[in-house]
Amino acid sequence: MSEQKMIPSFDLSRNHQRVKEEVKVAIDRVLETQGFILGPEVDTLEKEIAAYLEVENAVGCASGTDALILAMMSLDLKEGDEVITTPFTFFATASCITRTGAKLVFADVDPETYNMTTESVLEKITPKTKAVIVVHLFGQMCRIEELKEELAKRNIKLIEDCAQAIGAHRMIDGKIYRAGAVGDIGCFSFFPTKNLGCYGDGGMVSIPHDSKRAARIKSLRVHGSGKTYYHDEVGINSRLDAIQAAILRVRLRHLEEWNEERRLVAERYRLLFGEKGLLDVVTPPAEDAGNRHVYHQYVVRVKDRDELQKFLDERGIVTRVYYPLPLHLQDCFSSAGYKKGDFPVSEMLSDEVLALPIFPELLPEEQERVVKEIAAFYAGRK
Repeated sequence: MSEQKMIPSFDLSRNHQRVKEEVKVAIDRVLETQGFILGPEVDTLEKEIAAYLEVENAVGCASGTDALILAMMSLDLKEGDEVITTPFTFFATASCITRTGAKLVFADVDPETYNMTTESVLEKITPKTKAVIVVHLFGQMCRIEELKEELAKRNIKLIEDCAQAIGAHRMIDGKIYRAGAVGDIGCFSFFPTKNLGCYGDGGMVSIPHDSKRAARIKSLRVHGSGKTYYHDEVGINSRLDAIQAAILRVRLRHLEEWNEERRLVAERYRLLFGEKGLLDVVTPPAEDAGNRHVYHQYVVRVKDRDELQKFLDERGIVTRVYYPLPLHLQDCFSSAGYKKGDFPVSEMLSDEVLALPIFPELLPEEQERVVKEIAAFYAGRK
């Protein structure tokens, strides 16, 4: 096999080249002030994110995981309370629940969108249920409107895990709502590989219509302090750096353009799979009606997943598996009492999903090579 250039699953350097001069200006602005923790840059970013999401409040924090933890802390959960979420997601979605002492309850997902189904959530509700964390997985929103009214009737808080979905939106009752603007609280990650990523760690909590909760989360992120050295409760240290906020302000201006480029990459994959006659062995991700999917990941379902991944790796094409073991089967959550077979769709997806390279700057010829190699793999197995 002739040497070919590697195709990465994502390439941050290509994206940085598009904004590096703007980023230099932003960083220099912070260096001149020597104010590195919270401050005007963070304040302004919070206002800009709130305006983008069309919510009343947004609170910056140190990471997407901390955004979830702060959200849970603001609910005053106690031992015996139950919180429902999906087992087919990143670890932090569940760990933020167990950290509070609340009981972790899982609900299964849809095999086409990979998001939790309304039916699976509703059947898990008990009198002890205090919150539901929906995850807008891989870049598209759940059917959150189907849950909102019922949860509100029961005084159950609705939390949106938007770590992979900033910029995604959904048509609800004739109006467009962005991820993080529908539930009681939205949680965002600015990890570098996210659609809106900084150059380190960062996160954000959106609070659509509760200024009192927003003020409390602002206090919780600085050890539960309002006035310096006076603490109303025990919080955590989760402050967003000013340099990261300044970088995010630059990158936020380009987010819509980059998300549209991701959508073009996704559509090109779909067309190429059809042209190569692969749709009997490759199932592309489904975009739910009413959604604008922003494709943080392009996750397909495939036959012989592990063998295909190895085949592609040998040919310089980097793919990833999100997620190889659903959370209900992780050792650290064994106390929740779940076993293999409890969530068959999540378990099936963990065996079949493969994330193909996707980022705004991915070239058409690179995508053609990815699909050509997938076609070669399956041709060799007939």
